[in-house]
Amino acid sequence: MNILLTGGAGYIGSHTCVALIEAGFTPVILDNFSNSQPAVLQRLAQITGQVIACETGNVLDTPWVEDVLRRHGIAAVLHFAGDKAVGESVAQPLKYYRNNIGGAVSLLEAMQAAGCRTLVFSSSATVYGDPASVPITEDFPRRHTNPYGHTKLVIEDMLAAMQTTEPSWRLGVLRYFNPVGAHPSGLIGEDPSGIPNNLMPFVAQVAIGKRPFLNVYGNDYPTPDGTGVRDYIHVQDLAEGHVAALQALLDQGKSFTVNLGTGRGNSVLEVVKAFEQASGRPIPCQMAPRRAGDVAQCYADPALAKTLLGWQAQHTLADMCLDTWRWQSSNPDGYK
Repeated sequence: MNILLTGGAGYIGSHTCVALIEAGFTPVILDNFSNSQPAVLQRLAQITGQVIACETGNVLDTPWVEDVLRRHGIAAVLHFAGDKAVGESVAQPLKYYRNNIGGAVSLLEAMQAAGCRTLVFSSSATVYGDPASVPITEDFPRRHTNPYGHTKLVIEDMLAAMQTTEPSWRLGVLRYFNPVGAHPSGLIGEDPSGIPNNLMPFVAQVAIGKRPFLNVYGNDYPTPDGTGVRDYIHVQDLAEGHVAALQALLDQGKSFTVNLGTGRGNSVLEVVKAFEQASGRPIPCQMAPRRAGDVAQCYADPALAKTLLGWQAQHTLADMCLDTWRWQSSNPDGYK
């Protein structure tokens, strides 16, 4: 069964490609390589022993996406393509509205025209905004604190409206918490362009000597050590979550929205300490003011994913740091 992954050469998409092949599916990548590297295709072939088909182009090109769907006989789509940095979305909101919302509209129009009605959507815990309490369940009120989160919320609403009009759609909405880690082979991992926007790759670059220190944005939050608390989930667990979601849609035909997280929160300083232990290197830190759009703490109640999908996270924070360090130390310049 052929499965299209938009943004499939990216961080989460590439790991999901491996998990799909291991589950017996045939992935097809669609990517414009704006935030990924073509070299990942060779790495995927090394890991899986298979050459993965790749279509190079933009998801905003609706007729071309429709042609890709038809030519490959695509049975379902996993939609990863989009911009994802909270800080950048605050600075460049129109970029996010065009690429994320426009890209989703284009993809759905192409799928509708091609008769493909099964979609797993890469949403985000940012749709919960600044939650009143933790852990977060799927029925929490939705709100947003930045344009990136707003785009995810709008797309979720768009999918719900579409299914009301056409009940034949099978839609799995996955609200990710904070993906980190890398494939245990060390061949694929997170390779941000420019200065990393997320904590773990920045910490890894400090450990390898590419950055002099880590800026800790805010040490006055109402958390045990004053730094922000997040639910970090290993990218391998996240990839398995996509396979479980796809299988549930194909087997049961019922749409759903679930959190993908561990159910545990770790602070910035806890992550720093765990990474120091994994790498055997010090991580110098410098305190900085809070960033616009950040929240104090955010972690999941992942019980619904276990009930509906039979999925739960398996990896610890130590695993996440060890696998990130293996990737970073083996690939100091990423895929370059």
